[in-house]
Amino acid sequence: MQNYDTVVIGAGAAGMMCAIEAGRRGRRVLLVDHAKAAGDKIRISGGGRCNFTNLHIASEKFLSQNQRFALSALARFSQWDFIGRVAGAGIEYHEKTLGQLFCDGRSQQIIDMLLRDMHDTGVTLRLNTSVERLSHDGSYRLLIGGEDIDAQSVVIATGGKSIPKMGATDFGYRVATQFGVPVVETRPALVPLTFAEQDLAPIKLLAGTSVFTSVSCGKTTFDEGMLFTHRGLSGPSILQISSYWRDGQEISVDLALNADVKSELAKARQVSGRKAISTALSAFLPKAVAADAVRRAKLTGNLADQSDAALDILADAVHRWTLKPAGSEGYRTAEVTLGGVDTDALDAKTMQVKAQPGLFFIGEVVDVTGWLGGYNFQWAWSSGWAAGQVV
Repeated sequence: MQNYDTVVIGAGAAGMMCAIEAGRRGRRVLLVDHAKAAGDKIRISGGGRCNFTNLHIASEKFLSQNQRFALSALARFSQWDFIGRVAGAGIEYHEKTLGQLFCDGRSQQIIDMLLRDMHDTGVTLRLNTSVERLSHDGSYRLLIGGEDIDAQSVVIATGGKSIPKMGATDFGYRVATQFGVPVVETRPALVPLTFAEQDLAPIKLLAGTSVFTSVSCGKTTFDEGMLFTHRGLSGPSILQISSYWRDGQEISVDLALNADVKSELAKARQVSGRKAISTALSAFLPKAVAADAVRRAKLTGNLADQSDAALDILADAVHRWTLKPAGSEGYRTAEVTLGGVDTDALDAKTMQVKAQPGLFFIGEVVDVTGWLGGYNFQWAWSSGWAAGQVV
């Protein structure tokens, strides 16, 4: 039987960060993952350039039953701390939009930095290896790849259910249930929305078209790009609102955020009345999107033919397009998983289970989910760092 101080299960962003920090404290650390390579989600993030954090980290940009839970870890290891490590490793980066930081080069640079740090701190990494059994009897006993392992502490960093083709499983939730730790209901987040066939048919005709929009659900609104697809709606604004949308709710879309369609068309009516109404509207929207808005407003003819009331109807079709999604594309394409291990069961400073000393949950498996744009990576770095100070 091999003995370790700490076994970290899951070699993603949170798991590697935790292993590094524990290793720096002189702990004997084993990091294990069933994947063939460490950091697969890091590798595909940001189109292969890794959106590794965001300049505007704040608690209100994270969803959780206890939104304040993440504050401790995020404050003690902030975006500035991780940016410092990136810069110290000689990795060049840039801000894209809305505070999102990306590598100038490939995502592999971040993974290589973490692998070097693990090597330098003596972390043992075992990939393509499954945890077959986990129990506790004074210490933690694990069967890993057919080998018995004894450890003082175990850290679960196995992520959520999103993107199962990359090996995502419910392992972390099963461990929580095994040890009596409550789990908040999980669902896909940061995911494209889908529609019933009668609503999807006109959307499909616009597939591939994108437009800058304001998308709302309830009291939450995001102003970002939206993409029409063959399956429904996607793009940053839709991915963001998907985390707040629930079955049966409607979303509202403003297709011309920076224009007052009624006012502008009323002015144009005085000088360009012979233009077709869809042609006039295409001054503010892509041609196909303008034509669809006119269709939904049930208008025909030239601009001069439209009354003020008709322009009101068209303005509503553009600025207040209301749709009811039938669902989402699910975990298959979801970037993250909402819900997870109940934060009430965890110590916010250490990420340790209050009722089960030596058992820790970090990263996406916890009921803390960030906005699109580097927030979830920062939660991984911060929660992994916090656990790494004590395991």
